[in-house]
Amino acid sequence: MAEEKQDENVVFVGGKPFMNYVTAVVMQFTKGASEVVVKARGKFISRAVDVAEVATKRFLNDQGVTVKDIKIDSEEFENKEGKKVNVSTIEITLGK
Repeated sequence: MAEEKQDENVVFVGGKPFMNYVTAVVMQFTKGASEVVVKARGKFISRAVDVAEVATKRFLNDQGVTVKDIKIDSEEFENKEGKKVNVSTIEITLGK
């Protein structure tokens, strides 16, 4: 049950405009979430870090939201040529 609720509070960062992700994080906290996880892979990792920083420092500063945890990992992928490649991943947990 706790696993299901956590899935709702996950923002996957990708190629959409930057502010879409910041808005998604802020909306999760506005709806009453106590934690939001910002996830990204590969070249979007730096964008995920920026999303977490802008959300906490510029928009949620007055609500006491901070970075609670950061997990880094890598996933094995098969690219278009069928070759196995590793892609780095990050999960940034924001919480009150």
